[in-house]
Amino acid sequence: MKRAPGALGVPLVDAIIAGVQEVKGKDIVHLDLRGVPNTVCDHFIICHGDSDRQVESIAGSVEKVARERTGERPWHVEGIQIAEWVLMDYVDVVVHIFHRDKRSYYAIEELWADAVSRRYENVA
Repeated sequence: MKRAPGALGVPLVDAIIAGVQEVKGKDIVHLDLRGVPNTVCDHFIICHGDSDRQVESIAGSVEKVARERTGERPWHVEGIQIAEWVLMDYVDVVVHIFHRDKRSYYAIEELWADAVSRRYENVA
């Protein structure tokens, strides 16, 4: 279920990126899917952590910063118990937080290579 264009978008993406950066998430990529036909959302944010604990921390930080800056909460969260691949669904924006090994295995960036991508600095 996609929202109307402009209903959220960039402010939520910016908040999510800030949440990832706050706890030093690695190799942050934003895939803008709005120009790709038949997608389930408008944006993917992809990053990884080096440990289960860091993956959990990234998810917690994303949820906190997104809520503080935009008032948004994820509609659904999966994978937090195992912390190998946490998926946070904000309807228009889906966040993929991987453990390093799982990210290369699933290669989401390659699956969505038609999307416009932007990489972000790994800063705190």
